[in-house]
Amino acid sequence: MRSGPNRRWDRTEHGAGTVLALGLGMVLLLGFLVIALLAQAGTLASRAAAAADLAALAAADAARGLRDGEPCALASEIAGRNGARVDSCTVTGPEADIVEVHTGIDGVLGLAHATGRARAGPPP
Repeated sequence: MRSGPNRRWDRTEHGAGTVLALGLGMVLLLGFLVIALLAQAGTLASRAAAAADLAALAAADAARGLRDGEPCALASEIAGRNGARVDSCTVTGPEADIVEVHTGIDGVLGLAHATGRARAGPPP
């Protein structure tokens, strides 16, 4: 298939398109993986914040006597129902009626971790 002295058949380029396509596929796959991990981190952060809010509100109600139970134990129970764990719980204030709760949630396979923080109590 040579049609002159300047054209030659170069066999070193055979299969280069396949390697390039595989490389591009791997880059796209890695991009999708990064996007999925970022989406998971955003979802976990929202869930941790919501669990902290609910736990702090329930614990503040218990601290004020509006609900039965010990505030931090109640915060742990509420956070657990929302798929989180309480990392710390502090009851403060002049009448011990302000509660600060820190929650944490781990992602799938431990690839992500999110924390939430909330403070609840009577209005100032």
